[in-house]
Amino acid sequence: MLENIDLNEKITEKEYHHDLPILQARLRELAYQLYIRKRLLVIVYEGWDAAGKGGNIRRVTEKLDPRGYEVFAIAAPSGEDKTHHYLWRFWRRLRPPEEKQILIFDRSWYGRVMVERVEGFAQQHEWRRAYREINNFERQLTDAGAILVKFWLHISPEEQLKRFEERVNKPYKSWKLTGEDWRNRGKWSHYEDAAEEMLLKTSTLQAPWTIVAANYKWNARVKCLRALVRTVSHELGHKPGAHLLKAKGKPASI
Repeated sequence: MLENIDLNEKITEKEYHHDLPILQARLRELAYQLYIRKRLLVIVYEGWDAAGKGGNIRRVTEKLDPRGYEVFAIAAPSGEDKTHHYLWRFWRRLRPPEEKQILIFDRSWYGRVMVERVEGFAQQHEWRRAYREINNFERQLTDAGAILVKFWLHISPEEQLKRFEERVNKPYKSWKLTGEDWRNRGKWSHYEDAAEEMLLKTSTLQAPWTIVAANYKWNARVKCLRALVRTVSHELGHKPGAHLLKAKGKPASI
């Protein structure tokens, strides 16, 4: 599956600076529609270390009303979270749409079948059972009216190494790189196997995965925004901002 992704997919700087603000404006309009219709949008970001999840999330939220969204950066469970079922800490972060209309998870419940599987924190029968548990969890969300969009940001090992080295050489980025990142990189094939199985077993009709070629960050940011606009527009039956496209002479296919 992942080996078939064209990681050379990219857009020009002109296309990026043209498309980005248009898509952000359309998402902002859709966020207001979520608010007045009391619908919840849950966005999940998974992918390789240094794949650009944080930068992608910043472009998604940049033009949104900060009162209407919340971002959760998910790390290893600690404190009370460790005393409960692994999904508990995600359930308790959910908000009714009257409070927050958009919830964004930078890493998520998929840690159960990724890092916990590869690092041995979950036994085989536990992470195998998790595919069914996760599908049921997501089905409960969508049955309750939530819109669920899941992204896997895919980069090559060569691109990851390039980004790691950039973080080493730039002091203002060095905080992003840890020894754990290097250790995970050494287990690339194991994580790739886990990702392949995860994508295969948890891409469902109500919550499909969108695999995003992320070797080129501009391409990944625009592709995620476009997918969000398309999905939310379809779910709400609301086509936002056609006048914005006409004013700039861009075809409506954006």
